[in-house]
Amino acid sequence: MADPKKYILPSLKEAQKRTQRQVVIERALFELPEETRNLGQGKKYYLRTYGCQANERDSETISGILEAMGFLRVDVPENADLILFNTCAVRKNAEDKVLGEIGHLKGIKKKNPDVVFGLCGCMAQEESIVHELMRAYRHVELIFGTHNIHHLPALLHNVMVKKQKSIEVFSKEGDIIENLPAKRNMKHKAWVNIMYGCDKFCTYCIVPYTRGKERSRTMDDILKEVIELKESGVKEVTLLGQNVNAYGKDLKDGSSFAELLRQVALTGIERIRFMTSHPWDFTDEMIDVIASYDNIMKYIHLPVQSGSTDVLKIMGRRYTREQYKELFDKITARIPECAFSADIIVGFPNETEEQFMETMEMVDYCKYDNVYSFIYSPREGTPAAKMEDNVPLEVKQQRLYALQDKINGYCNMNNQKWVGKTVKVLVDGTSRKNDQVYSGYTEHNKLVNFTGENVQPGEIIDVKITEHRSWTLRGEKVN
Repeated sequence: MADPKKYILPSLKEAQKRTQRQVVIERALFELPEETRNLGQGKKYYLRTYGCQANERDSETISGILEAMGFLRVDVPENADLILFNTCAVRKNAEDKVLGEIGHLKGIKKKNPDVVFGLCGCMAQEESIVHELMRAYRHVELIFGTHNIHHLPALLHNVMVKKQKSIEVFSKEGDIIENLPAKRNMKHKAWVNIMYGCDKFCTYCIVPYTRGKERSRTMDDILKEVIELKESGVKEVTLLGQNVNAYGKDLKDGSSFAELLRQVALTGIERIRFMTSHPWDFTDEMIDVIASYDNIMKYIHLPVQSGSTDVLKIMGRRYTREQYKELFDKITARIPECAFSADIIVGFPNETEEQFMETMEMVDYCKYDNVYSFIYSPREGTPAAKMEDNVPLEVKQQRLYALQDKINGYCNMNNQKWVGKTVKVLVDGTSRKNDQVYSGYTEHNKLVNFTGENVQPGEIIDVKITEHRSWTLRGEKVN
């Protein structure tokens, strides 16, 4: 194993600390050191992203940095001089998938000893993962975390020029860096970070350890970015945060997510989405703002995790099943056409059959348009990972299948009601399987595959829905 004294390694103990230290907003921190400015000339990079939209946005920053250094992006790792995995730590099977892929691609290093393998993102923030990489995946020469993407040029220089393995992972509350470059994945849609980190510390969740404390960008910086995106032709922005509803609490200047939503709407950009919302922080003012502006999409991702108050308490979710229902009813009363999605964890330690049935009843109550459902995955270092569990995996799997059957039924039912209606679709492009079929999303976040002539990505067009599936709609462009 490599000598750990040479590196900055992650510490979950340090990562969970929260202080009253003022968050630093750096506006001129990032720069390309002279010796790195042409490091990528004639070289190619392959970047694979796992996990949430925050990771997708981080990958845009990573691409921006690499292309500023002269690297060109390629679609297959075999053609790359730099292979980088931006990773997710929310579930163990996601980690296993990454490690399996890194192992699978090890042969590339044998054929080309100069190729650089790197891993970044949330997995890099975990002690056990980094030690495992150092022990069993020695071809991984570059490891950095979520707090120091701006150090990528110097870290790469160490590997490529000095031929030194670089492992630099900071376990800290985190700051905000405003001058990072970005290579946007799409011309007509954009992710916009409004805050970073999370302070909720749900007992099952690793995110507060991997992403740091809740820290908000200033409203001026966010609005400036949105306006620039609009002027460049972007039609839709998605405001991102681990818990967007907590936006502004740390700024102590009266900023709130409701007011930010209002100000973004007033920029006139055509579509606004946001994620993710925690039910605990969902205010009446937020509901009123969403209802009041046509360019705020009437679709809300509102994770419930469990329908049992007892399980929610053990999860540390800070609300009861009754409070969640009350919030759901309040939103639907004010925004009757609102679409909902949710996250649900099945098989939390010691979940009883009765508690599981309360989750099933919650799905019956809310009739979600979509649900991301998973079997509980222990995350090392979290309180839930230390809990003894008397529920066999086979029982958890059966519960998941039953839940997904119910979810599918409601998704199908909700999609069926759109047949015969005309909806506005923001066109993403042609279908991967058929270049005569286009695809895009409605205001309610429904994926539509449709036919038509003279269709361009980035257009918002009218589509008449002719068929429905459980997860998609089909239609024809209205001429």
